[in-house]
Amino acid sequence: MQLLGGQAAFARILAQHLPGARQLLADDEDEGFTGYGYPRPRRGAKGEYPKVPSDTGRGLMMSGVFGRNESFSGTMRRRNKVASRLLQRELGLANNGRQRDTNRLISQDLIPSSKADTIIHYGSRCYSGQFSDDGNFFFSCAQDFRVRMYDTSNPYRWKYYKTVLYPSGQWTITDASLSPDNKLLAYSSIRNVVCLAPTDPGETGDPWHLDFSDNRDFLGSFGIWSIRFSGDGREIVAGTSDQTVRVYDIESRRTVLKVRGHADDVNAVCFGDSSSPHILYSGSDDTTLKVWDRRSMGDNRGAGVFLGHTEGLTYVDSKGDGRYVLSNSKDQTMKLWDLRKMSSPDKLDNFDPTEYSTGFDYRFEPYVEDDYTPHPRDGSLVTFRGHRVLKTLIRCHFSPPGSTDSRYVYSGSEDGSVYVYNMDATLAGKIDVNEATRTAKGERLRSRHGSGAWKTCVRDASWHPYAPVIAATSWNGWRMASGTCTLHSWNDGMEDDEAEPKMGTWLDSKLQDNEDESFRPTSGGVHTRSWARAHVLDEDDEDSEDDFY
Repeated sequence: MQLLGGQAAFARILAQHLPGARQLLADDEDEGFTGYGYPRPRRGAKGEYPKVPSDTGRGLMMSGVFGRNESFSGTMRRRNKVASRLLQRELGLANNGRQRDTNRLISQDLIPSSKADTIIHYGSRCYSGQFSDDGNFFFSCAQDFRVRMYDTSNPYRWKYYKTVLYPSGQWTITDASLSPDNKLLAYSSIRNVVCLAPTDPGETGDPWHLDFSDNRDFLGSFGIWSIRFSGDGREIVAGTSDQTVRVYDIESRRTVLKVRGHADDVNAVCFGDSSSPHILYSGSDDTTLKVWDRRSMGDNRGAGVFLGHTEGLTYVDSKGDGRYVLSNSKDQTMKLWDLRKMSSPDKLDNFDPTEYSTGFDYRFEPYVEDDYTPHPRDGSLVTFRGHRVLKTLIRCHFSPPGSTDSRYVYSGSEDGSVYVYNMDATLAGKIDVNEATRTAKGERLRSRHGSGAWKTCVRDASWHPYAPVIAATSWNGWRMASGTCTLHSWNDGMEDDEAEPKMGTWLDSKLQDNEDESFRPTSGGVHTRSWARAHVLDEDDEDSEDDFY
């Protein structure tokens, strides 16, 4: 299988029909052989990346669709530092009819810092982790086929909740999704079965198995890369290794929609609007982002397609407004799209969307930017670049409206950081997870596991919906053989403060503190984070629903 895997055609046959071969060709495998064949030469002359700052992105920033415009009249006419704005707010100087605008402007500046509050260590790589929509719940998925759940009703002091297992999984847990009511967690592996487990800690039985295959599938031999709950919690959409998008009805326990609409693996799927199950997005290794309207799919044709990426897509996220969608790609860019500007599927009839792809293996090879050729049919609004989409399917997201006023987009990165971008494609902030974890704890682990460089690859990150907090899930350690979930909060650049737990505290997966393994910085410093926590959780504050936290 390894010899045949060197040829792309045989690799795809093996991947679809032999489970053992699928593991060898697993998209996130970091050791083994290259299963995608040799790179193809690009067509066309080398071009330039879209300019930064983006004029279109700047227009979106000024429109109010993505955050408040900072140029409004009043006491906040000039862009003051966060500390000055907080002081004005406390002194009541901003209460001139623009209290809510002031609070939202303040929230836009509260980008979490690189210094980690808490570092949760796992014995295996972490592949994804997300807060619930209400911020009271967090789950993380690891390569040991376990999903850990945490109570995050206090975003700064988590409580271990529960662990569920994927029995007989293959390679890793590829994705997970929480139902809108937080009662059910769906999680997948490189198999055709999705596990569904109750989040109630009193429920200790085995998870339910949802079989996404049907009678038309060859031995049910496909893996699931991405899953998402619908807004009403009744359905789950999945992107698979057999080039299909599938929708599963939980009540009837069957697949109600199967669309073979891509020419390669479907790495990412999502619903376009949380209030409607009709619009679907899917991103594939065939470099396209497709839009599906379930109300008009008699011929299995999509509603539209977005062209612009030159390599495969790794993740897709919807803003939830039925209009804007974000994608990450192996061409080292993240792109913003507008549903109103999608292209007709007919444009693909006589056009190969992979024409501008090199076919490089992102798991092992670096991306050579000198070979970049812009896509002549690029229909994206803004292109973001700076982060690295290598080794694994790096994820990207819109920042939440509650804690950031929807001001940013952000992505993990193979270089061990979380990149936060303004909508005009300029860099708003960078959270260095690698530096945060390469501490005294790392030095002790080095003596146990031998020499080598401490490396981090941030695969996923989640911004808390109501607090200036980001949780980053990563491959971490020597040879990136283990994983971490690091909690980063806004602290105005301070290296230490008086809040608890101490910044940089190492915990195990059940949040147990082992003194021998903990890193506790020296005390002292400014209590900026303590002040922020007190105000984050102050429910009696004026205009609490629209407060900047």
